[in-house]
Amino acid sequence: MSQARAALHSAPHVGLHRHDRRRPKAYPAAAARHALSASVSTGGGHCNPSGRVARRTRCYATAVDEARQAPRAAVLGIGTANPANCVPQNEYADWYFRVTKSDHLAKLKAKMKRICHNSGIKKRYFHHTTDTFRDHPEIVDRALPSLDARQAILAPAVPEIAAAAAAKAIAAWGRPASDVTHLVLATYSGAHMPGADLRLASLLGLRRSTQRTMFYLGGCAAGSAALRVARDVAENNPGARVLAVCAELSLVLFRAPRVADPGTLVMQALFGDGASAVVVGAGPEGSGGVECPMFEIMSASQTVIPGSEDAAAGHLGEGGLAFCPSPRMPNLVRQHVEECLLDAVSPLGLGGGWNDLFWAVHPGGPAILDGVEAELALAPGKLAASRRVLTEYGNMSGASMIFVLDELWRRHRQEMDGRLGVMLGLGPGISVETMVLRSMSGTEKK
Repeated sequence: MSQARAALHSAPHVGLHRHDRRRPKAYPAAAARHALSASVSTGGGHCNPSGRVARRTRCYATAVDEARQAPRAAVLGIGTANPANCVPQNEYADWYFRVTKSDHLAKLKAKMKRICHNSGIKKRYFHHTTDTFRDHPEIVDRALPSLDARQAILAPAVPEIAAAAAAKAIAAWGRPASDVTHLVLATYSGAHMPGADLRLASLLGLRRSTQRTMFYLGGCAAGSAALRVARDVAENNPGARVLAVCAELSLVLFRAPRVADPGTLVMQALFGDGASAVVVGAGPEGSGGVECPMFEIMSASQTVIPGSEDAAAGHLGEGGLAFCPSPRMPNLVRQHVEECLLDAVSPLGLGGGWNDLFWAVHPGGPAILDGVEAELALAPGKLAASRRVLTEYGNMSGASMIFVLDELWRRHRQEMDGRLGVMLGLGPGISVETMVLRSMSGTEKK
């Protein structure tokens, strides 16, 4: 047993109760934390005839109590969407080499078929089709600039698929779109001013006063990061209902094969297109409410694996987004995943072993999932939701994370009710996004 795992097993079971379903009055968590910080920064502990120490002690106790009572954010609705073009993985290599006019690269094509066979993927969905490359031959010619052509295609497509996922999340939430107070949208697929968030708000019929935030080029961690920001907004703005969306279309990544760049084959064999969305809120809804929380967000944190800056890097240029993860990435994740997890869960006093939890791990590829499973000594089936999403959709970058959460909810909600779990996002940096979640029945009103 590693030292990190031993520390987990010996961690005290305090401060976190699996069936704690209190719904206290709304209170901005940031205010409590600020008061707590202020009380600590003033010093204290020495005899003070003026009574300032006593006042600070009372302030400290009040801040701690209010911070504990602040309602946690919860996922109130989930939605996912994919484009119509579905390509079976066992046909992808033939299709890819045909549309890129590269059938003469027989050895590369054979290698691509082996990668596809070992990918764990059954099918993927794409916005682009054969017609896309017939109409825009510059996209498959590495000698020609193609960013403008890609951007022109993606500008309307990103908000449209984002709206498809968001509409499902809003329907699952049960309240009208006009009740959304904040919108967070993440994508690596193009960049425009105004951003895709403005068009998305219009497509959904959100109020003009809806507060919008755009994330670009967050990669595979973008969906987790958007959910983390949504949680922070919800917990610090009483009554807020935040729509967080991640929409990823891999046309920006599409590149023709080249003998001198075999890493491109891995990218083309793994990535697919999709969008996912969640509605997040904290605090009571009020009388006559329809909200039924699905996952309570107990904590959210981000950290970076040291020495990993070049392990997942990309560059947006005239030929699109050139991105190829280093072969070091799976091993780096495996070496540091338990340390990152302990940093995230230890403040909660969470202990008892990783197999006591349910798991939502970003399905970046079979090597990533195998490494996490082995390092944490997870029981067979613990990563079933992540593996199923990889099998059915491929790696949809940031959008994949909410697909996994949706898979857990649809297939395992009864057995998970009241249990704790971990949501683990991985992206460029290597950034590790960790959330501790509590599954809820979906019938418990806020």
